[in-house]
Amino acid sequence: MPYTLITANRNYSSWSLRPWLLMKALGIPFADRLEPFAKPVNYEAFRSFSPTGQVPALIDGATTVWDSLGITLYLADRHAGVWPEEPAARAFAQSAVCEMHGGFSALRSTCTMNVGVRVALPAMKPPLARDVARLRELFEEGLDRFGGPWLAGDTFCALDAFFAPVAFRVRTYGLDVGRGQAWVDHVLAHPAMRAWEDAALAESWREESHEAELLAAGAITADYRLA
Repeated sequence: MPYTLITANRNYSSWSLRPWLLMKALGIPFADRLEPFAKPVNYEAFRSFSPTGQVPALIDGATTVWDSLGITLYLADRHAGVWPEEPAARAFAQSAVCEMHGGFSALRSTCTMNVGVRVALPAMKPPLARDVARLRELFEEGLDRFGGPWLAGDTFCALDAFFAPVAFRVRTYGLDVGRGQAWVDHVLAHPAMRAWEDAALAESWREESHEAELLAAGAITADYRLA
């Protein structure tokens, strides 16, 4: 029996994108179950399949694995390719994944993921500027040290999956990540990322709290989503 991966709206759910893209890119088969954000707080509804009341969740028979990092670690025990084989690249990838999982709070709160729109930001406040500068530093270090085109070398791994939602944010908000833009363009062109984007643009529903966060970020200059 294949895994079942439970995710939410393609436009908004950055945490869902991580394991979805990882499994697609590595060819790990799964049943794709979508549970959309129907209201600002979905905790009670999502508790029926996730102990935290959040997405993503991975169902493997009688086992439920939650949180994007928990799912990644679970898959790494069972499938090759989740982490780089070369020790230095693996250490870099694992450190950066943990940094993404627990950090970049200004980026998360100011530049929420919304795949189908473009936003002109006002002048950046220092916390967001620091996060963007750190992204630039991290992307350029990965490309320089390991030769690209992925962040830890010539093969897609969990590091690329964890920063894939940031690639959408870079495009949506016009963030300057320096030479790291080469990786942003590369991951956005991945067939699985294009499939996720196509699904996001085709979504007809909106969730008001996510839309309010978008309006608070800046001026919407384009909206490519289904009306």
